[in-house]
Amino acid sequence: MSNYTALKTAIITAIQAANDLGSLEQVRVAELGKKGKLAEVMSSLGKMAPDERKAVGAELNVIKSEINEAFAARKAALEQEALAQKLAAEKIDITLSPRPENMGRVHPIPQVIDEVIAIFANQGFVVAEGPDVDTDWHNFTALNIPESHPARQMHDTFYLKALDDKGAPLLLRTHTSTVQSRVMLNQKPPLRVLAPGRTFRSDSDQTHTPMFHQIEGFVVDKTTHFGHLKGCLIDFVRAFFEMPDVPVRFRPSFFPFTEPSAEMDIGCSRKDGGLKIGAGDSWLEILGCGMIHPAVLKNCGIDPNEYQGFAFGMGVERLAMLKYGIPDLRSFFGGDTRWLNHYGFSAHDVPSVPTGLSR
Repeated sequence: MSNYTALKTAIITAIQAANDLGSLEQVRVAELGKKGKLAEVMSSLGKMAPDERKAVGAELNVIKSEINEAFAARKAALEQEALAQKLAAEKIDITLSPRPENMGRVHPIPQVIDEVIAIFANQGFVVAEGPDVDTDWHNFTALNIPESHPARQMHDTFYLKALDDKGAPLLLRTHTSTVQSRVMLNQKPPLRVLAPGRTFRSDSDQTHTPMFHQIEGFVVDKTTHFGHLKGCLIDFVRAFFEMPDVPVRFRPSFFPFTEPSAEMDIGCSRKDGGLKIGAGDSWLEILGCGMIHPAVLKNCGIDPNEYQGFAFGMGVERLAMLKYGIPDLRSFFGGDTRWLNHYGFSAHDVPSVPTGLSR
């Protein structure tokens, strides 16, 4: 081993022994600087004979290159270690421990919507949504609601000054059935759809608010009949109220968009001025339903001679009031945190049919 090789080994050993960037810099100055050992050796080349200078110079250039590579590698490793130490020292834990009392409460409306979705998802329904501001055609005409129908009048519907691209008035949708017409126009049967959302009507008292929430459900295929509708809704009320047997009856009714139409009642007891869902001497209307009118199918581009289906709609606030004993509809929108703390749900109460819908 030549003296030059021994020098290289000593310098590289010193470089690798440096345990921080400061120590590495001291090695660089002492060994590789202008007054360092390597510079001292390089300066001796001028005193050598030409042939010797050529051979030694080539050897020293190789040694210098290897030393520089070792220095760069050690510097990169120490910089990475320094960065890791700095990040560890400056780390801030921005997560909160799971303290339920600090997580707020889930409002009954989204909770009940999630409960209903969980039940119907178990029956194969998928969720669809539509705009709050819709056209007169989607809200009324497509659903077989004639121009003379009272629901079209100003006292019930919020019309806007803006017009659609055909010059017809826009409005705040009065029901989530607008999603039914939109889905049927853009998708081909078979369809099994659930449409939750906000709706708007010009009405306000203890049992009505100008804005409220509905859930529309509908099925379109070639074989669905009224028996399927009844079975679907009977299973729903049993799952929603978490009772193995809820008395149910269907009364004939009229809706422009279904034929035949019915209202669904559930059994209840009103003893001592209260209301208890289940077997009793009284009945309570809970939703409207029926077979989709052939005119609605035709308006939405579906052949009523080939396809049929059923639809149903229910109010979310009404379901919440019945299940959780909330007496006044207006309190849903009052913004009272004491009310929310009482009727609200934990963020961990995610509705699921197998594990239970509610707390």
